[in-house]
Amino acid sequence: MITIKEVFTKRGLKQFVKFPFGLYKGNPYWVPPIIKDELAGFDTSKNPAFNNAEARFFIAYKNDEIVGRVVAIINWTEIKQQGLKKMRFGWFDVIDDIAVSNALLNKVYEIGKQHQLEYIEGPVGFTNLDKVGVLTEGFDELGTMITWYNHPYYKEHLEQLGFVKEKGYLEFRFPFKNVKPEFFKKVVQIIKKRYQLKALNFTTTKEIMPYVDRMFDLFNESYAKLSSFVPVSEAQKAYFKKKYIGFINPEYIQFVTDKDDNLVAFAIVMPSFSEALQKANGRLFPFGIFHLLKAKKHSKDVIFYLIGVHPDYQNKGVHAIIFDQYYEVFTKKGIQQCIRTPELEDNTAIHQIWKTFNPEIKKKRCTYRKNI
Repeated sequence: MITIKEVFTKRGLKQFVKFPFGLYKGNPYWVPPIIKDELAGFDTSKNPAFNNAEARFFIAYKNDEIVGRVVAIINWTEIKQQGLKKMRFGWFDVIDDIAVSNALLNKVYEIGKQHQLEYIEGPVGFTNLDKVGVLTEGFDELGTMITWYNHPYYKEHLEQLGFVKEKGYLEFRFPFKNVKPEFFKKVVQIIKKRYQLKALNFTTTKEIMPYVDRMFDLFNESYAKLSSFVPVSEAQKAYFKKKYIGFINPEYIQFVTDKDDNLVAFAIVMPSFSEALQKANGRLFPFGIFHLLKAKKHSKDVIFYLIGVHPDYQNKGVHAIIFDQYYEVFTKKGIQQCIRTPELEDNTAIHQIWKTFNPEIKKKRCTYRKNI
């Protein structure tokens, strides 16, 4: 018999967070989160996403053993400002038992129906900066800290339960040796001169901070036309600034400004923390922090986390300035692999930016939808 219980206590939330550690134990491709960070992200007093969203956490039990979990999410900004009557679900993990998946997703369905919403979509997080999608290809590829990993049967469960593909995402990889400076070196000076642009270089986090709010404003402008985009709020800017910016190598954050110091393009790259997180196994102490700091300094793989270009400067080659800066940084650090985070299949503009480097699709994922 399957029982679904809603989580209300800290103990329950810790069980919720730790469930995948058993589900993926021994799996060489799953990358565990830091338990403390995951719990903080679910804390309504710490995560500003809860200013505009609400979430309910459910755990599935079978014979008194935890066999699944899901978060049911309502993003009120999405519903009230964009008119999308969508019920979200995320952090979906289950054993290979479709009855467990059905029981958990029925809870999401019920909540959506209570709020007179029109459809369910997931797995997604609270906002566009959270993890997204069920992995459908690339199960034998190492995960990243900013994506969910899952077993192949997740896709089968969802489709058998009447869910259909909503949005597709691609994850690419290319060796750094594919980056040939002759492709962009010549045009960089022309573009800088034509549009009166300059690249900003940083050596300390302190230098970066004055630009971070403007970066998120530009992020909102750059991605506004993409399907189901929810803007980053002022509170979320402060949250992400505090949580992430200080942990990213300053030289991995690149900005391009115009003659009036207006931000027109940005990019954030992170070292790959995947192997370090596997060694940490969910805990920063006593040794996890050392694995992460070592990866920050010495990882030979990098993840392109965010890249944005102001709509007025898109299709004008501005990204070449960013690549020129990264080429110098990556060469000095001996970077070997460049990994890209999930990008929407229909985001042709971003795909065009990368085509020169002959990237290879390593993973595919998608969100699933079901009408209520």
